[in-house]
Amino acid sequence: MAITHILITGANGQLGHEMRHVLANDQRFDAIFADVAGDNVTRLDITDETAVEQMVAEHHITMIVNCVAYTAVDAAEDDEPMASRLNCEAVGILARVAKRHGARMVHVSTDYVFDGQSCAPYREDHSTNPQSAYGRTKLDGERLLLDTLGDDAVVLRTAWLYSPYGKNFVKTMIALGKTKPALKVVFDQVGSPTCARDLARAIVTIITADEWHSGIYHYSNEGVISWYDFAIAIHRLAGITGCNVQPCHSDEFPAKAHRPAYSVLDKTKFKATFGTTVPYWLDSLNDTIKTLLTVNS
Repeated sequence: MAITHILITGANGQLGHEMRHVLANDQRFDAIFADVAGDNVTRLDITDETAVEQMVAEHHITMIVNCVAYTAVDAAEDDEPMASRLNCEAVGILARVAKRHGARMVHVSTDYVFDGQSCAPYREDHSTNPQSAYGRTKLDGERLLLDTLGDDAVVLRTAWLYSPYGKNFVKTMIALGKTKPALKVVFDQVGSPTCARDLARAIVTIITADEWHSGIYHYSNEGVISWYDFAIAIHRLAGITGCNVQPCHSDEFPAKAHRPAYSVLDKTKFKATFGTTVPYWLDSLNDTIKTLLTVNS
């Protein structure tokens, strides 16, 4: 059995943690888990091309999975150059190094590359039209990767990511639900949540397929809900009964960055290409909350 020498960047983030979990006992991989800082990872600054070059050469890397992103959506409006450094320039560095070493790359992108004005799930060939600095820099990163690596690149767009790690909507709603008597959550933004462990498994599906299928794919959990519906489900599954969650409009919570009103991703291409199914959002949410409650009990 051939061993894939794989580099996972952003190993301390939500998706990176789940990649560590999914690959932990997989004998098909010799994995390097890297991040700019933190324990139990290899230190690597992906904005340093010399450092990336050395890492890829020393470990004979044949596959890169980039889980790094500047995801502070509102902060990006004030510092687009910094967002671009991680979301675009660093992607270019990884792609150039991969090209020099004959490696392939999977890069995770976002629903924010669309304007959110659709009324049907976004396909991969739908026209992009980002409305925020975050969305613009992520789209620039996609294009730079595909222009550099071509058929050796996969872009995997996702949305509403959550996990037991880091900061995310699920953990925030649980924390607020335990401490606040009431909450308002927007009901006029609609999408599909993504469990980071499911996304990690999807990435493994891509890189272990019998044939390499390059290009752009969409992945989130099945189903369509609003943030309000999501919050209600989180509280119910977490056993939170003392917080009154009320729906509200987005304009009651003005923000610097535009949020897509509709960001449902069409997974047809992914499912057909890789011959797989996608878990329903409520099932995956239930599994994640069980993990959170076990860890915190």
